[in-house]
Amino acid sequence: MSDLEKLTQLQEARDRIIGNVRKKIIGQSSVVEELLIAIFAGGHVLLTGVPGLAKTLMITTLAQSMDLVFRRIQFTPDLMPSDIIGTEILELNRSTGEKELKFIKGPVFANIILADEINRTPPKTQSALLQAMQEKEVSVGNTTFRLSEPFFVMATRNPIEQEGTYPLPEAQLDRFLFNLIIDYPDLNSEIEIVEKTTTQEEMAVDKVIDGAEIMSFRELIRKIPVTRAVTEYAVNMVRASRPDDAASNTFIKDSVSWGAGPRAGQNLVTGAKIFAALNGRKTPDYEDIKRVAKPVLRHRIIPNFRAEAEGITSEVIIDELIKQAGR
Repeated sequence: MSDLEKLTQLQEARDRIIGNVRKKIIGQSSVVEELLIAIFAGGHVLLTGVPGLAKTLMITTLAQSMDLVFRRIQFTPDLMPSDIIGTEILELNRSTGEKELKFIKGPVFANIILADEINRTPPKTQSALLQAMQEKEVSVGNTTFRLSEPFFVMATRNPIEQEGTYPLPEAQLDRFLFNLIIDYPDLNSEIEIVEKTTTQEEMAVDKVIDGAEIMSFRELIRKIPVTRAVTEYAVNMVRASRPDDAASNTFIKDSVSWGAGPRAGQNLVTGAKIFAALNGRKTPDYEDIKRVAKPVLRHRIIPNFRAEAEGITSEVIIDELIKQAGR
């Protein structure tokens, strides 16, 4: 099969998966598309939203559409690293009569992980998952276990209840490809939600692709060409977010405490490539970079105290960066 045929197959898969999600979820189409971009990119997503917006249903429907193993981990203050990665137990070997250690795998050994309210657990437990996200492997004692690909983590944060939480450090936030914001539905969508969820109707979800096909699509996406001009556009946008860089303007210097690192430029280009491919284009352009700029940058740009006091958020700063970048 040619790359062009695979690209068409990718678009068809995207349309069918979104169709599946729409059977269960009303609205939130941009969030669903961004989740798909992250899965095909091999990245992870941090999702911020109040309770009751069907975050769990959204990710489970995606898992069913992709015929992947799904696990949900509820992060709580007493959660231990072993509750995530697994633990060793002492077991009797009946053939030798001797006791030996046996590793019992934890819920991280799945394809899609929902890490619910990741900021409710102490840093030591957070790092157990974050290491798995970065390295795609888990170390127990002297043994290292590889995680099955594809491996995707969607971690959620509740923006309302901040008491008793452990915010993720900036270095750990940088491991997420996207930071997505899920908001309340509009009036018509909310009416439709109430109508659909108060009946006995249950819509079946079709299996669209499997893990092997996802990995094949990832190989295809790596081959998508990007012009030097588009790459420079993305890198210049990232560099302009750093207050001590010559490319930053007065607004950035006065408003930003810490800008985005080199990984942001990589994620901008990767996200733009996939967004273009999912929408039937063979190469990304400047508009594709702009389309993924907020999910990529909103958790990598830290406003300073002055900006926070004036109500200047990372979203406002990204709008300024897009405006400064032109095109």
